[in-house]
Amino acid sequence: MAEELEKILSQLTEPDNAVIQQATAQLKQAFKDPAIIPALCAVMSGSLNPQIRQSAAVMLRLRVKKHWKKISPEDRESLKAVVLQVFMQETEHTVQHSLSQLCAVMIKHETPDRWSALLQLLNQATKSSNPRDRQVGLLLLNKVLEANPEPFKPHYCQLLQLFSTVLQDHNNPTALYYCILTLTAITAYTGKEESNQMRSLIPSLIVALQHLVKADQGQAGEAMEVLNELMDTEVSIIVPHVAGIVCFILEVGSDATLSDSLRVKALSCIAFLIKLKSKTVLKQKLLNPILQSIFPVLNAAPRAGEQDPEDAEDDSGDGTDNDNPKHCAVQIIDTMALHMPPEKLFEQLMPLTLTSLTSENPYERKGGLMCLAVLAEGCADHIRTKMLSSVLQTVCQSLSDSNQVVRSAGLFALGQFSEHLQPEVSKYCAELMPLLLGYLSSLNQAKVGHVTKAFYALENFMENLGADIEPYLPTLMDTMLSALNNAESLKIKELAVSAIGAIATAAHELLVPYFHPVIESLKGFLTATTEEMRSLQTQSLGTLATLARTVGNDVFGPLAAECVQLGLNLTDAIDDPDLRRCTYSLYSAVSTVSPDCLTPHLTAITTVMLLALKSSEGITAHVEEDKTFVLLDEDDDDDCDDNEQFLEDEPVMDIHDASGYIVENSYIDEKEDACDALGEIAFSTGVAFQPFLESSFQEVYKLRDFPHEDVRRAAFGAMGQFCQAQHKVWQENPTEANHQVLHRLLDVVLPCFVEAVRTEPERQVVMGVLETLNNVMKSSKEEAFKDPSRLKEICNIIRDVLKQATTCQGGDGDETDDEEQQAEYDAMLQEFAGEGIPLVASCVPADSFAPFLNDVLPVLLSKAKSSCTVADRSFSVGTIGEILQALVGVSGGQRVASKLSKRLLPVLVAGVRDSDSEVRNNSVFGLGCLAQSTGPICVSDYPMMLSVFSNMLTRESNPRVIDNLCAALCRMIMTNVEAVPLEQVLPALVAHLPLKEDFEENKTVFSCLAMLYTHSPDMVVNLMKPIVAASSHVLGSKDVNKETQHILALLMKEFALQHSADFQAAVTSLPVEQQAKLGAVVSAS
Repeated sequence: MAEELEKILSQLTEPDNAVIQQATAQLKQAFKDPAIIPALCAVMSGSLNPQIRQSAAVMLRLRVKKHWKKISPEDRESLKAVVLQVFMQETEHTVQHSLSQLCAVMIKHETPDRWSALLQLLNQATKSSNPRDRQVGLLLLNKVLEANPEPFKPHYCQLLQLFSTVLQDHNNPTALYYCILTLTAITAYTGKEESNQMRSLIPSLIVALQHLVKADQGQAGEAMEVLNELMDTEVSIIVPHVAGIVCFILEVGSDATLSDSLRVKALSCIAFLIKLKSKTVLKQKLLNPILQSIFPVLNAAPRAGEQDPEDAEDDSGDGTDNDNPKHCAVQIIDTMALHMPPEKLFEQLMPLTLTSLTSENPYERKGGLMCLAVLAEGCADHIRTKMLSSVLQTVCQSLSDSNQVVRSAGLFALGQFSEHLQPEVSKYCAELMPLLLGYLSSLNQAKVGHVTKAFYALENFMENLGADIEPYLPTLMDTMLSALNNAESLKIKELAVSAIGAIATAAHELLVPYFHPVIESLKGFLTATTEEMRSLQTQSLGTLATLARTVGNDVFGPLAAECVQLGLNLTDAIDDPDLRRCTYSLYSAVSTVSPDCLTPHLTAITTVMLLALKSSEGITAHVEEDKTFVLLDEDDDDDCDDNEQFLEDEPVMDIHDASGYIVENSYIDEKEDACDALGEIAFSTGVAFQPFLESSFQEVYKLRDFPHEDVRRAAFGAMGQFCQAQHKVWQENPTEANHQVLHRLLDVVLPCFVEAVRTEPERQVVMGVLETLNNVMKSSKEEAFKDPSRLKEICNIIRDVLKQATTCQGGDGDETDDEEQQAEYDAMLQEFAGEGIPLVASCVPADSFAPFLNDVLPVLLSKAKSSCTVADRSFSVGTIGEILQALVGVSGGQRVASKLSKRLLPVLVAGVRDSDSEVRNNSVFGLGCLAQSTGPICVSDYPMMLSVFSNMLTRESNPRVIDNLCAALCRMIMTNVEAVPLEQVLPALVAHLPLKEDFEENKTVFSCLAMLYTHSPDMVVNLMKPIVAASSHVLGSKDVNKETQHILALLMKEFALQHSADFQAAVTSLPVEQQAKLGAVVSAS
């Protein structure tokens, strides 16, 4: 049979399809014969053609992988002997590779202890005096261990001894390569017992990598993965050697004679180290050497006759090209900004940046601007509060630089600032908008690539302007509509469509006059059928979704049903993940405006979205061998009739093994957007979504450990929205069945959130989970805590985040001694956790909450010290205020608040005197809530508090702080009216009305005035004129809720009824418009 089999296999390599098909049919037949295993063994050992020997090895591997139990014991033993014998005789590397993979699959079934000959061979070959034998032995060891790291654990100490010897073998780079790959494979499985051995290997490992860099850059790049693996798995192993590792990586990363891919690998190791261990980098004084090495990379001019990818005319503008060292250098600075305390980073970074910015060399100026741009996200607070004016001035000057490369970098920086430095950056509107509009006026002359960057800056800036966009609207919309109708370039049209979405985000109903011409253009784009229009169609759907959310139901409502149908028609006709995900966003937006339009189509819509969630499209396994031919291995006598492809390395795919797969971004974005949309649609459509809730929840839940962090974050967000949706359904239809569904959801989702906060490695995902957890507690209230263990679980996880004890915070406790300074994003993560404390307080009886509060209060108070950052101080006193406010509304709250008052009062009083207005504001709010929550206990402190407030009123200039001062006084009055000298306090309070910024506190202020009118009517009537004047600004205001409007309307009616002359006199002194408002309120029934 072996000869016949060899003949068939040789026919499969012919370039003739007919011959291949005939051979395939013969091979299928041959595979039904039990003698196929010995025959393949004979071909594998006896054929003179290496390609056929390799094919036989691959077929055996697939047979073993799938049908091991069906192979007879004799054939198994024979195969075990033959494969090792053939392996040591084989001279062709490709065949050795396939044979080693065959061994790796066999050991999965046999375990190392049941195949002693393999262990013996590995032992002899890897220690052989013959360099070739050592290479081959290490290749086999590598493949076997990569596939089965755990079964070999008992042999790890022995293996590490072997590695320490092999790593000295500098003249045998192939042996070094396989040795390092094998070390990489077992690193994640090593434990404490191997850590000393591992640690002692590091110096030899670095020297071995240096030799490998000289011998084979491709292999060196692969081998450097060992450094990431060591950092990720057991960072304590490398901490003593960090300086040496960093020195080696920087040498490679900054050596322009090496390949880009190797330098990228090295520089990405630096970024990974900073992400995982930024404090070690700072403590070991490695920040400066890193910056000194990467700045020349960042500032380097491209090779003669070339451009940097982002400056090329065909650049997509999204900065996704990260295959070059310059991009990696930028990424390192971005990572530093996200993971290091700004003060420490800026001290060493800014001198280098300023030198670059003032250089004669345009690429150095570009480097300085790129550096400023990527600092904006991670160090936003630092830049906003300490240096915004100067950096903005630098960026604005760069926009008129003589070199386009510099101008493009300036636009990118301005876009980043506009996105991350809000709201302060919008205050420079008068200076920035004319510059940006100037760019747009030359739309047709400029290169599209450069215009793309101008649009990026303009969009990010406009989006956050709100009503301040109004003066620029006519110019902006004329430019955009003109581009939609007249531009020759589809890319320019696409940019204009996107910009209209950004304008709508700011302008809301101010855009209504332009709505119909915009819609007509979008419809034209959306009904086109040509491939070249695809990108423009996708953008048009995105802008349509934005318009649905911004222009108001009256304007968009009539189009809602048509838009849904349009989306469904597009996804039926075109198979494109980007287009589909934009339809999801459109459905989601329509559901918030006109949920009824979506209801008839929910089956079709959810079907498409759930397919996207289930799909593994766009996710491909790394294939080890060329798929030279494809064969179906069908065993007619098998109970399972699954197909198998020969020469396909991994036919069964598990996408959760992220390391082995390449994932296309479009499909990732589609999953993320499908999760977001399902959550919002479930909430908006309510009862109508009930038939789809379970199937949607199941698919979303499966994505909680998806390899890509954005999908995980979106999945957690959707799970939270499903809970909120079900709570709303239960409130509207309070049946027992609806209540049970809510608790089934909460019982799965809340423990899942707690586990994610504890173990999720990515900080952004944890922030998303905490935010969603807070939203679920806010909506479900006490329902979230029906399970008796839930309170402890949620409280403990909040405490762990505040104490920096979770996985994404390092969680090893070895670096938390440096409390004073942390990265802004680390502080932000703690703020998300802190927001949960008052929410828990408002959901459970105060006595149940008190032990947890005692546990976290020291952490909160430690952040109120004057030496802490403004963000920390503001967070501390703000959270304390909100906890006290929450205690007002729960049973036992007064008792718990009273016990704390002596500890909290001095902290809040100190905060009132802070140099930062936000800290003062939060402290004033906290003092008011302290008075309210403690009731009579705090009366003895009233004179001191009133004295503090009185002094403040004479000095304070910040309108929000003054608003909160008024509200705090009102809380004191409503709680203990007898303890406040009203004849002095009330006139001063009323003199500062109406509130200027914190409109939510109108409820507190007017509730207090209504109460005082009942308690001391004469005093209120004496102040009727200023009270009525203030009320005329509040009535009918869209910033004030209905409940407050109602309280105020009742008070005005009382005035009109009981004190008509005084009321009329007060009204007639007002402008006509305000008189009309008051008249309408009083005459309404």
